[in-house]
Amino acid sequence: MSNAPSVPHTTSAYRSTSLPGMTPRTRWIALGVLVLAVLLVAVDATVLFLAIPFISESLAPSATQLLWIGDGYSFVLAGLLVSMGSLSDRIGRRRLLLIGTAAFGAASLLAAYAPGAAWLIAARALLGVAGATIMPSTLSLIRNLFPDDRERAKAIGIWGAAATAGAAVGPLLGGLMLEHFWWGSVFLINLPIVLLLLILGRRLLPESRDPQAGAWDLPSVGFSLVGIIGVVYAVKEAAVGAALSLHVLAAAVLGVVGLVWFVRRQLRLPVPLLDVRLFADRRFTAATLSALIALVGLSGVVFFLSQYFQLVRGYSPLQAGLADMPAFAGSVIGGLGAAYLAKRFGHRGTLAAGLLVMGLGLGALGWVHAETLYLLIAVAFLAVGMAEGIVYALATTMVLGAAPQEKAGAAGAVSETAYELGTALGIALVGSVLAAVYRSGLVLPAGLSGPAAAEAENSLGSAVHAAGTLPGTTGEALLASARDAFVHAMNLAALLSGALLVGASVLVSALLRRRRQVAAPVDLPVAEHQLDHAA
Repeated sequence: MSNAPSVPHTTSAYRSTSLPGMTPRTRWIALGVLVLAVLLVAVDATVLFLAIPFISESLAPSATQLLWIGDGYSFVLAGLLVSMGSLSDRIGRRRLLLIGTAAFGAASLLAAYAPGAAWLIAARALLGVAGATIMPSTLSLIRNLFPDDRERAKAIGIWGAAATAGAAVGPLLGGLMLEHFWWGSVFLINLPIVLLLLILGRRLLPESRDPQAGAWDLPSVGFSLVGIIGVVYAVKEAAVGAALSLHVLAAAVLGVVGLVWFVRRQLRLPVPLLDVRLFADRRFTAATLSALIALVGLSGVVFFLSQYFQLVRGYSPLQAGLADMPAFAGSVIGGLGAAYLAKRFGHRGTLAAGLLVMGLGLGALGWVHAETLYLLIAVAFLAVGMAEGIVYALATTMVLGAAPQEKAGAAGAVSETAYELGTALGIALVGSVLAAVYRSGLVLPAGLSGPAAAEAENSLGSAVHAAGTLPGTTGEALLASARDAFVHAMNLAALLSGALLVGASVLVSALLRRRRQVAAPVDLPVAEHQLDHAA
């Protein structure tokens, strides 16, 4: 372990304390309840993907609103994870988990029956707030339920597998619901899980608090939210040609100032919400960047490929969900194989190679067109998913291993935040690029103007709807042009995502090149602690 500078005590949702009265059997039953909570959040993160075309047709959102519908949940979730971890220490982890679960169910109902795009965005944001209370509580309860290192490692492995399985099942469940019901039904999937979790959680989960928890610092919570949302909003608007607009510049300045104030406040607080000094360790920084950038590339492309499958290739929602499966299946396989690869090739080599394979796989999608053989897309999906599973599993181990024991809570919170923020940024950044290129490439049929033209320029889903209202020849011409523009935009977005991942591979390799010290043991499923083999 490298010699880290002295830092203040960090409030921890992950501090390990033994819970009296819990037998091995009751601990594993309690873990099953926590798996339900993870499934709830993970399913909701991906279930919406296939509903986007239906939402575009029903609510007619603008291109920017469509992006906020897709990623507003993850942005709020990422912005509040660290803060909610601290809150669970103070009021009780089971208590906050159950409160968040009830709120998740209520927000799901609001989303299912949203009468407009703004309502749906607000409901998704509320789902993010509720989800942020659930994830830290599950990990902190696992830490308390399993004081034995080996048992805890197995429990965390099951927890991670549940998150991946939930993300994979989301599109399938969404596809099944959309085959028979309206788009809002994808949110009603949450309600049976919510009800079961409330009943079983109250009966089977133990309560725990941190007796030394620090104050829940509201200014820090506000600064982090303002910073993340302000910067991302500015990036999204700039990508669609509004970079010099006054409101975009104001959002950018406000976001940067919020993040700067957040960092400065964490450095002064005796018990910070997030110990930013952890980033002084290059291993910690490299691993966090790897998880963040990997999710940026994967989530953005998968989100928009679901529209490609339905609106360009004509797949049903269920077929589109099945078409996404190779990426999720590959992620599970990659996560399970990460330990062997790390032992065989070292952390630096495996991490850099994983990012490189992801970049090449995403770049290959830059040559997809409407008639591309699906088998070729599936192979690219499988390769990208396997590489992402390796990168994320290995990065999580390195994040936790780079931090000393007293800072394990901050390290775990950063790992979760990187995952959620990467997912949201992927949809936002890739989506903004795609929207801008789509608009510039769309050629409207001669004589088409007014509301139909404006609707077609919003998104491919809107163009499909507008084409259905036009006379035969004009509608067909608009539909063909919109599909061509979307595929071209998707190709460019995939190539840029691939280039980002290749650049990340080079950056991570450089960051880890001189780090040849042995990290302190971390008993996790991916547990190889020699950072580098020979470069």
